[in-house]
Amino acid sequence: MRGSPMRDRAAAVEAGVVDPAVGGAAVAGPQVTGGYAWTPAGVAAPAPSPIPTPAATASPAGLPVLPAPEKWSASTVPVADPKLARELKRQVAAELHQQLSRLAPGQGQETDRATRRQRGRALIEETVARWSDNYAQTHGITPTREQDRVLAEAVYDLLFRAGRLQPYLDDPEIENILINGCDDVWVSRVHQPLRQVPPVAESDAELVELLQDLARQHGGGERSLSTANPTLALRLEGGMRLQAMTEVTPRPYVAIRRHRVASATLADMVTLGTVDSTVAAFLASAIRARKNVMITGTQGVGKTSLLRAMAAEIPPDERIGTLESEFELWLHTLGHLRQVVPMEAREGNGERIDGKPAGELTIGELIPAALRMTLSRIIVGEVRSGEVVPMLRVMTNGEGGSMCTLHARGPHMVVDRIAELCLEYGSHMTDSLAYRLTANAIDLIVHLSMVDETPVGGRRHRFVSHVLEVTGLGEHGRPALNTVFGPRPDLGEPRAVPHTPPNCLDDLRRAGFDAGLLQSAYGSWSAPLSLRIGGPR
Repeated sequence: MRGSPMRDRAAAVEAGVVDPAVGGAAVAGPQVTGGYAWTPAGVAAPAPSPIPTPAATASPAGLPVLPAPEKWSASTVPVADPKLARELKRQVAAELHQQLSRLAPGQGQETDRATRRQRGRALIEETVARWSDNYAQTHGITPTREQDRVLAEAVYDLLFRAGRLQPYLDDPEIENILINGCDDVWVSRVHQPLRQVPPVAESDAELVELLQDLARQHGGGERSLSTANPTLALRLEGGMRLQAMTEVTPRPYVAIRRHRVASATLADMVTLGTVDSTVAAFLASAIRARKNVMITGTQGVGKTSLLRAMAAEIPPDERIGTLESEFELWLHTLGHLRQVVPMEAREGNGERIDGKPAGELTIGELIPAALRMTLSRIIVGEVRSGEVVPMLRVMTNGEGGSMCTLHARGPHMVVDRIAELCLEYGSHMTDSLAYRLTANAIDLIVHLSMVDETPVGGRRHRFVSHVLEVTGLGEHGRPALNTVFGPRPDLGEPRAVPHTPPNCLDDLRRAGFDAGLLQSAYGSWSAPLSLRIGGPR
């Protein structure tokens, strides 16, 4: 019996058999027709096999075959021929359906996801081995074990995972995957600019079918992508977040984001350069002192990672609730908190008489139920609309210590951004009421910024730039803000360093904060942030 072709992809990379470019440097370029490798731009195509290549013909079993495989250079990423992989997937799916349908009536429960995958894996092994033997008989050339493994992996990904997207999802260095139609795909890796990569489907229709398959695999309620539901938001295996659109766009568009810091503490944030030890100690004390915190910043700047790190400061025996559109915090799986009630919003399917999607549950609608779960704190992954009002009321009426994130370009735009979202709550809401809610509910605003120097050969710097204290209503009925930590442009420092002691300093001292840390103009940074453009003067 041939060796198993389903060996782990990472093991093959480690052994040097498979190039780590999907999981290393970005690749781009045309697919070798009928072969196994992508040739990156600017890299010579792999040399042809020294073995003569017979003309491709149908195999005895009627399986499609490939021309003789080409050698792989160290700069190529082997992938199976898409048409062949789809055909083998079709055969395996049909055989798997037959096997499961033959189960005795009492065994119907056996068709859970794990069982389907286990049975499917075995069928893929058999089908690929059969194809490989047929190919060898027809052409006189035996595919290598690695070629069989790559083909089997591709079939498995098509049947149970994300198809040709899967290698990019498996690459821990990739932060974003942007798809503008099946053949216009871009990825960004850590501290690298966007790079174009090979297509992830043969056609836009196939891409939509892949997205529909992913929606069906989603375990958290009704998710679909169709003419009636032209947008799709869901979480993928590994915690990545997918947003897709079709019908309302000329082609299917997809954005996939990875949270690279899955389990983090404030100490990790110090190591990453997001905060210094002074800000970390301040935020830890704020959590222990049960201050209500809103974390703000632009997309991809690290709000969720910082929220997760701050949540690690919550005493482990507290009972907390998390509310998210798609699970991203995963506090219920990380192990630090012993009692977490995770709640995920649910999309509707169909339409009720009042026009609302049937079965839909929004974050705002989940909050009242959450309040009856005897929770000491509520954490909302992200407030995007009118749910900000019930969230602010939770912060006002609860025991304190609740947190959320909000998209905002600058720290001093946050108050107006909150007011804008409050106005979406209902016609009775006014600016003055929104300002009063904000002033009464929020204790601290922690704003993250990013300086992206990848276009000039540098890196992306993500860091807390401001910690603002909300001190009540100020002039013109707007919330008054006190800059506790902020940048020092005069010193060439864009990161948060001490400015003005907070009014709540005594509360923080009771929670263990050393007020002497606020005396240093540079905080705990050893030197100003090193930038290619700007920096110390």
